[in-house]
Amino acid sequence: MRAAPRFFALSAQIAISALIAFSIAPAACLAAPAAAPDADWAAFRETYRALVETDTTLAHGSCTLAASRMAGVLRQAGFAEANLVPFAAPDHPDEGGLVAIWPGRSPALKPLLLVAHLDVVEARREDWPRDPFVLTEQGGYFRARGAFDDKAQAAIWVDVMAALARAHAQPRRTVKLALTCGEETNGAFNGAQWLAENRRDLIDAGFALNEGGGGRTDGKPVSAGGKIVAQRIQIGEKAFANFRIETRNSGGHSATPRPDNAIYQLAHALDRIEAHTFPVEFNETTLAYFRAVGAARGDALGQAMLALAADPAGASPESKAALWTVDTDGYLHANIRTTCVATMLEGGHAPNALPQRARATVNCRIFPGHSVEAIGHELERVIGDPDVSVIALPPLRPAPPPPPLDPAVLEPAQRLVAKTWPGVVLAPAMANGYTDATFLTAAGIPTYGVPGLWGDPDGNGVHGLDERIEVQALMVGRRFLNELVRAYAF
Repeated sequence: MRAAPRFFALSAQIAISALIAFSIAPAACLAAPAAAPDADWAAFRETYRALVETDTTLAHGSCTLAASRMAGVLRQAGFAEANLVPFAAPDHPDEGGLVAIWPGRSPALKPLLLVAHLDVVEARREDWPRDPFVLTEQGGYFRARGAFDDKAQAAIWVDVMAALARAHAQPRRTVKLALTCGEETNGAFNGAQWLAENRRDLIDAGFALNEGGGGRTDGKPVSAGGKIVAQRIQIGEKAFANFRIETRNSGGHSATPRPDNAIYQLAHALDRIEAHTFPVEFNETTLAYFRAVGAARGDALGQAMLALAADPAGASPESKAALWTVDTDGYLHANIRTTCVATMLEGGHAPNALPQRARATVNCRIFPGHSVEAIGHELERVIGDPDVSVIALPPLRPAPPPPPLDPAVLEPAQRLVAKTWPGVVLAPAMANGYTDATFLTAAGIPTYGVPGLWGDPDGNGVHGLDERIEVQALMVGRRFLNELVRAYAF
């Protein structure tokens, strides 16, 4: 195992101590606050509906149209035209976005950037119990494609900016909003990447708030007595890479099998990848997460998290036993190591012919600090067959180090979580997946996934059927995020 650094900066130590301090109360005893619609709820709901009901899939939707509609909301709230900047690459006219800027008073303070993606995963009408692009309220949930990922947060950020305009607010810090396209489609046009590479001035900021954080319930809707068991602030994420694992030979007639069958050779390679476990690693974020959540859980898994965090090098028998327990949890298992898994398979060309080629796609989520090239070499070593090729597939995304555990970012979120959900742990967490934070952090804008909204343990149908978000989550999360932005900006 790779041991974590033993000494953090003093500011990071203070921030981590504060996070852990909020984790004393048992999470199972914590109820979520009740919420009722406020005076602006109807207007917000209409913004949310308009955004959700604008199809923004890559196949037949338009992020550009969604961005234009959100610009209309901000224009009506009082935004000057000069502070609304639509953008689209000429060769991707339907994948445009919007940058909106509300000026602050202090030129010494770097701006705050709010980020959300407009695009959504494909949804076929024949697969869904209802039209996926019509917002439905049923059973205490809003249901539609994008109702959670990521149009809930996008609509909230538009609402935050509109509120600033309606109030003629004068924050100390300039607040910017970037609504982008392409987060859900690796390899297609990505608006965050385009802005970072072509209009860095538009999105320049001291730090950014993005998706990736949030809370989790105990499995019951809050409106039916469910409880919030944790809130997370995302600090860093794994890098994303696809590898093509391929075998080739001259094939032949299936009546005369040969020992170097391309399909069998590929199968053996995949067996070795499946059996390989990458070594355990920790960084500041994952150590803080294990300490905070481990203390809050109070069960056997929580105790194992604490034991492993106390000895991340795995030198003691207690740490080795703790790792075995931690690895029973799929999320935690993946959170402390690189993972690679086969996701697509193709082989052969005719039912009566020996395969001339077989290939698989292996998707890797890489722990920060390792290059795509290094993981490719590790896969070659694990396979141990020079006739099996391992090729990293484009596009190769950047792999920046996690942003710092900055008290200026963490402490306002800590105070607001403590106020909104007394006793609920706010844990810093590294994402096993990836978001547009990859491009922004690589461009020098530290990007954090905010707490506030919450979901259920089953994932709320995100990327799947019947995507949903609890109405209470949207109400409370909207208020929380409005307050959080004000805490940073004013």
